[in-house]
Amino acid sequence: QMQLVESGGGLVQPGGSLTLSCTSSGFTLDYYSIGWFRQAPGKEREFVAASSWSGGTTYYPDSVKGRFTISRDNAKNTVYLQMNSLKPEDTAVYYCAAARSIIDLRMNSGIVNWGQGTQVTVSS
Repeated sequence: QMQLVESGGGLVQPGGSLTLSCTSSGFTLDYYSIGWFRQAPGKEREFVAASSWSGGTTYYPDSVKGRFTISRDNAKNTVYLQMNSLKPEDTAVYYCAAARSIIDLRMNSGIVNWGQGTQVTVSS
């Protein structure tokens, strides 16, 4: 069974940092582009980062550019999201997702697998 499992969420103060992990089971990540999305209460799911299968191409929306960094270790079947300079508006459930292309992730279409999500709360 193909699964993605996120970890690393928690409570952090504004300006702090947090690293999320997304690990696959039942399949290898080598052939997939991986993205991170988030959803705050009462809001639509929002795309925040994507990495091509090799990690050679990444994409971020303006809302997180310069603060968030996506990286991957295919040997460990794990993708990371390093989040710095966190703001209260970054509070959300964060999900990772696998797709055949980074374009699919940017368009939030053609997603082949979603994780269950991990809560990130930015508050003093």
